[in-house]
Amino acid sequence: MYPTRRLLAHHGEKPNITGFDPRKFAAAAGQPRYDPWERAEAWRYTGQFSRWNRFKGAFPGLGIATVAFAGYCAYEYLFMKEDHHHVEGGHNMTT
Repeated sequence: MYPTRRLLAHHGEKPNITGFDPRKFAAAAGQPRYDPWERAEAWRYTGQFSRWNRFKGAFPGLGIATVAFAGYCAYEYLFMKEDHHHVEGGHNMTT
C-alpha cells in the first residue's frame, strides 16, 4: 500500500463534495404512511407466488433426475463390470 493511501485511511472517509448524504435522505424520508400500491403488489409475495414456491418451481424435475442418475451410476457400478481384462500382448507389434 502506498504511503498516501495510508494517510488517507488514517484521516477517515473523504468528504462528499456534492453535499448530498443518502443516509440522511433515507432517514428523513422514513416510512410512508400510505402505500397506494400495497394491495396491488401483495399477490406477488403470498400463496402460489411466495418465495419458497418460486424456488421450488425453479428446477422442475431436478429431484427425479438426481435419483435417476444415482440409480444409473449404482447399476453401472454393480452390474456392468468388465470381466474381460484386456492385455496388450501382441496386438500393437511393429516388427
